[in-house]
Amino acid sequence: MSTIAVSPQRRTVLDTLVKPTLRTDATFALLGAAFVGALAQISWTVHPFVVPFTGQTLGVLVVGATFGLRRAIAALALYLVAGLAGVPWFAGHASGYTNVKALLGYLLGFIVASALMSWLAAKGNDRTVSSAIGLFVLGELAIYAIGVPWLAHTYHQPLSWGITNGLVPFLVWDIAKAVVAGTLLPGARRLVDTNAQ
Repeated sequence: MSTIAVSPQRRTVLDTLVKPTLRTDATFALLGAAFVGALAQISWTVHPFVVPFTGQTLGVLVVGATFGLRRAIAALALYLVAGLAGVPWFAGHASGYTNVKALLGYLLGFIVASALMSWLAAKGNDRTVSSAIGLFVLGELAIYAIGVPWLAHTYHQPLSWGITNGLVPFLVWDIAKAVVAGTLLPGARRLVDTNAQ
């Protein structure tokens, strides 16, 4: 029986390129939040669903897979807090709690997903296409795990309603995003590793 040793020196892409300092961490938190906010504007809603199709989850997953744990959590926490405080960078330029109440679970899931992805990327799951795609799929599932129950609770519906309205319609779109990002990430990783040597 063979075992795989995980090197403790492995780091995510930006942790390899840019030394963590308070200034760089704050800069990347702002850049990551703005990146997710920009992709959130790629947004459309299909009747009768209340959850929009957006590009923001791709931003969340890219930040999670590349920024490192502290920077990724900081970026997504900033995205959430600033959006709730009035920065119009949620999907469709929305902001404030009342405008995203039903979707708050997904927004909280962004933070959890980014942390999970950073942790897994640091263990080497961003090195091959298959493991990177799996990494992105797990990140999507983490978002749904919080977003779908919250959506159902907000509308006073059973979990099955939340799955039908807040998960199933989005699976193909989200799998496509996971495949695209997961295919590109290992190449970026190899480029970074080559330049870091």
